Order: sequence, then C-alpha cells, then structure tokens
Amino acid sequence: MVEQADEGRKLTGWHVLAIAVIAFGIIISVNIFMATKAISTFPGLETKNSYVASQKFDGDRAAQAALNWSVKPTMTGESLMLMITDEATGMPVRVKSIGGILGRATHVNDDQEPFFTRTMSGAYTAKVGALDYGKWELRLEAVSEDGTPFRQLIELYVPKN
Repeated sequence: MVEQADEGRKLTGWHVLAIAVIAFGIIISVNIFMATKAISTFPGLETKNSYVASQKFDGDRAAQAALNWSVKPTMTGESLMLMITDEATGMPVRVKSIGGILGRATHVNDDQEPFFTRTMSGAYTAKVGALDYGKWELRLEAVSEDGTPFRQLIELYVPKN
C-alpha cells in the first residue's frame, strides 16, 4: 500500500489575492513615501524662465571661459576660504563682487549666504559657522573687474569627526 504525503494547506484564490494586495500595497506605500519626500525637500527653481536663460547661456559660458579662472575652496574650522586664480598667470584674481549660497543639495533648510572679504594673500574668506558633516555646495557668483559674471558650483565635503 502506498502512503500519501500530507498535503498541508492548499493555495487558494484568496491566498493569491492576499499576496498580490500586500505586494502592491508595499510598492504603492514606498512610492507615496518617496514622492512626498521629494516634494517636501525640493529646493525650488534654478531660473524663472529657462528659455530666456538658454538664449544667453553660450555667450555667458564663453565670456566666463575667457576669464580663465580656477577656484580652490578650503574649509578651516568655521571659515571658508576661496583662492581664485588666473590660470594664465597663476596670480590671485581681484573681483568686483563675490557672493553665493552655501547649502545642501537636497534642501534649503541649512542655506546661508556667506559674506566674503579679501585677505592679504588675495584669497576670499567667509565665516560660515560649524557645518555638519557631509556634502555641501557653494553656488558661487562673482563679477570680474570688467563686469563679466562668473558662476560656479563648488562641491565641499565636510568629514565626520
């Protein structure tokens, strides 16, 4: 005589329905959570009218490239130092105005506008306070002595203590 194995529980249509509802429920819940976080942390528009900005982009980029500047950031304690040099001469550059926004890439809660002053060495320094560890961005805006705008996104990384 052949012994039959215990079949256990059968997979019914209700079980399959429950599995599908739970799986899609998890997927939809995660999507809603991610969409909510994306909307709540959106820092805003970069420009009011992208079409108008695009019409000037190539000319502005060529003028900025002609300046031939390089920017080297350094964080020391609560001070941010920018050494802006002319690549052709290697000398520090004097600007008409300099400013920008220092903050996180993902939200505007920690944004601040550093006030830069020129030092004797030709560098520009600003007191920015104690920055939390991680990635920071400085959206630098400067104007050369001849009036040419200079914009650059500078990434800073503050190590964990």
